[in-house]
Amino acid sequence: MATLSRADVEHVAHLARLGLTEEELARLEGQLNHILDQYAILATVPTDHIAPTAQTIELENILREDTTRPSLPVEAVLANAADTDGSFIVVPPILGSE
Repeated sequence: MATLSRADVEHVAHLARLGLTEEELARLEGQLNHILDQYAILATVPTDHIAPTAQTIELENILREDTTRPSLPVEAVLANAADTDGSFIVVPPILGSE
C-alpha cells in the first residue's frame, strides 16, 4: 500500500486550510500512514461470504407517542416577534423579493 509523503500531508492540510506547525505535520503524517496501514490489513479480510449491508444493527423507531398539550397563546408568541402582520410573524425573504 502506498504511503503518504510529507508533501502529500502538507497539500491536504493546505486544501483544508489548516495552519499546522512542523511538529503537527510530522505527527499527522505518521497517523495518516498508520490509518492506511490498518486499512490495508482490513482489505485482506475475506468478505465474499458476507452479504452487503447498509446497517449492521436493526433500526428501531424510538420516537415517543404524539400527545396534545397546551401551547403558548398566539398573543404571547406574537409579542416576542420582531415584526408581525395580523396573526402572522413576518420574516425576511430568503430566496429574493419575488
